[in-house]
Amino acid sequence: MAVHRIYFAPGMFGFGRLASYDYFGHLRKGLERELGRGGDLVESYVADVPPTASIRRRAGRLAELVAQTCDADDPAGGPIHLVGHSTGGLDARLVASPSVRLPVPPGTTRWLPRLASVSTLSTPHYGTPLAGFFATVSGQQMLYALSALTFIALSLGSPPLAAASALVVALGRIDRALGIELRVLDRATDGLLKVLDDARSGEVRSYLSAIKDDQAALIQLTPEAMDLFQAGIEDRPGVVYQSTASMAPPPSPIGWVKTILRPWVTVSHAIFTALHAVTARLDERYPCAAHHAGDENEALLERVFGRTPGARANDGVVPLRSQIWGKVVWAGYADHLDVLGHFRGGPTAPMHNDWLSSGSSFDQMGFEALTRALAAGMRAASRPAP
Repeated sequence: MAVHRIYFAPGMFGFGRLASYDYFGHLRKGLERELGRGGDLVESYVADVPPTASIRRRAGRLAELVAQTCDADDPAGGPIHLVGHSTGGLDARLVASPSVRLPVPPGTTRWLPRLASVSTLSTPHYGTPLAGFFATVSGQQMLYALSALTFIALSLGSPPLAAASALVVALGRIDRALGIELRVLDRATDGLLKVLDDARSGEVRSYLSAIKDDQAALIQLTPEAMDLFQAGIEDRPGVVYQSTASMAPPPSPIGWVKTILRPWVTVSHAIFTALHAVTARLDERYPCAAHHAGDENEALLERVFGRTPGARANDGVVPLRSQIWGKVVWAGYADHLDVLGHFRGGPTAPMHNDWLSSGSSFDQMGFEALTRALAAGMRAASRPAP
């Protein structure tokens, strides 16, 4: 009987636990359930990282968490697994890289010989065009407002329509010479935060303040910067690298019609449409993709989608082909937050909240298939070599 230790690293929109809300709650429960089916024990932890700080700084926090919660010198301590969503997947890869130099005290990474797997979900391994927009002055303020919306939508289920609608107006100006009115974004953010009680509002404001204080990741996640990241980061020998690859259907008039009787869904779909359009931009020099994803991965993509997805296919935040690293263990229609379990709930998933109304139709069955695939890879990685 093994004791699996799983460490979760959140992405740019994400957080660990905030105001009693667990961002990884659905995924944690799913992986713990799947790994526990064979009688194994599971301990899981979520890294508290600065949301938009540099990947190196975030990776240092992740390494320190592992060092603080496991006995690095215990040879029978059990396998360690790193699971990263979005930018968190890059944190995990950086920690695992044999030649990395992190801003941590000596001895912090003594546990690395026990690292069995690195799993990445919706991670921009080759960058995302959206990062270039967020790196602008207007984009930084937009990220601030969208981050507030993410927390409130996921924790409460239905943010105030007036504030969310203001974001739609601002996003609609992304491609226009008019630019984005920053005061509109400020008012929208304030309107969102007013729905929280004082205790939660203070904690959320601290989280948002961290986004304003350090935004190094916005530059590092651009396709041009990730070109250098790929050249300098190595996979650790003996560690299993696995990933998920997802995309949402391109927004269409039919998608709009389906939301017309649900005001919040209509607003959410408008936000997703704008994000999807920016993420679909393509620079032939830096296409956010490997030249070839590997025969096995390409065959899986063609089998799942009925065709080989192009470079513009994306989940609303990250291009699908940028998400591929190592073995793709699950692929399907899902948006950036669906893969964490943040999709529209139903009879079997009443507690799931969704704010990215992408029309992906991702559901509980798909989520269970995803967690089974990830857990199977972790279990296989933990077996002793023959």
